[in-house]
Amino acid sequence: MLLNILVIFLYDPSMRVTLPIAELKPGMFVDSVHKQRADTGLKIKSRGMVRDHNIISKLSAEGVLELNIDFGLSEIAIPEKYQAKESKDSQRPDTLKLDARTKRRRAAQAEQKSTKVTKKKKKSATEPNTLEKEFELASQAFEQHNRKVQALYTDTTAGLKTDVGLINEISKEIVESVLRNSNAMAILTRLQDKDGYNWRHMINCAILVSVFAKYLGLSEELIKQLAMGAMLHDVGHARLPQGIVNKDDKLNDIEYKAVQKHVVHSLGLVKGEQGVTPMMMDMIINHHERIDGSGYPRGLKGLKISKAARIMAIVDVYDAMTSERPYQQGEEPIHALRYLLTNKEQFDPVLVQRFIKCLGVHPVGSIVKLTNDRLALVLAGNQHAPTEPNVRVFYNTKHMHHITAKELDLSGTDLDIKVVASIRPLDYQINLSRLLKEHLLI
Repeated sequence: MLLNILVIFLYDPSMRVTLPIAELKPGMFVDSVHKQRADTGLKIKSRGMVRDHNIISKLSAEGVLELNIDFGLSEIAIPEKYQAKESKDSQRPDTLKLDARTKRRRAAQAEQKSTKVTKKKKKSATEPNTLEKEFELASQAFEQHNRKVQALYTDTTAGLKTDVGLINEISKEIVESVLRNSNAMAILTRLQDKDGYNWRHMINCAILVSVFAKYLGLSEELIKQLAMGAMLHDVGHARLPQGIVNKDDKLNDIEYKAVQKHVVHSLGLVKGEQGVTPMMMDMIINHHERIDGSGYPRGLKGLKISKAARIMAIVDVYDAMTSERPYQQGEEPIHALRYLLTNKEQFDPVLVQRFIKCLGVHPVGSIVKLTNDRLALVLAGNQHAPTEPNVRVFYNTKHMHHITAKELDLSGTDLDIKVVASIRPLDYQINLSRLLKEHLLI
């Protein structure tokens, strides 16, 4: 039943295009072969994502001339020449329209300079910032985002329309903050609120996806799409019985099957909304798929799961495991990372390795115990030595009192101080929110 409903959502004739083999590119989803030379002897019937140029070469060698491409499942946009003139603008993400306006603005600025009119240069929204300065901005924005998304979730639960425009606005602000400084927003994902998990998860996933996508070197436009997809991936939970969603015990089989329907609910809430791209739809549909085919809703395997969905799967599980929820105490990040690493048959092992290098074994915002009996706040990871982050020492565990804060780079060659373990703040009666404000707000 779930699959039948998905087929209805996925089928969109306007997203299907027939194009020649010469225009086939990695990232396109082949629905079927439209035309093939008759003398090849082998009729190509398989469908799936084109991952690299080797696949294109093989199809060409088999005499494939034209293919039917489903851009609803592709990772790239429909080529402009195949878009209907009357719908070109409606199919483009808002960010592309903004690019055009940006070009016009830059042209006007250049003209002003040519007439020797001097004006103060506007600071870029993504110009790099120090951790302390960005944390001040990020902490204020984080509180506002939580209030807005909580209200959005409540409205959606009540049957009102999901404000996708608000999601777009918030995800854009998150990306801009991450591009200025990856660590500020990432630290805030360590703050816990078990009663607010449903909307905190939306925000946390958008932050973590943005941090990871930046680490992977993706473009700002792609990062914005991934962040918005992350915010929308579980929005359908708002349309499930909240007694099941917030149950403080393990779900039974019937309840688990009911929860799986959140994928369909999510699609219903966002399909056709302005600014929602095929990549975002793919993340919503496939973030519970697993490499070994054990996931849902379609049991996809391996590379049939897009890179965007594989990234979303990793981030979704990581945040779910490390967050406090009505029925669980959040795991320490190192345990969640170990789970992802040991379940390589379910999660893309290459992406998991990169995710660990991105976050570090002890992610920013974690509190760690050191070999010198001190506690320290992790301020920045070390991509070359993931177990040796930059930290700020603040507490003596031997004498049980706070000390004058001191910043240390544990990878320093003259230091013989190592991380013993991550610890829970409450084990030492530490209020993490207050600690962050004391050590990071300027």
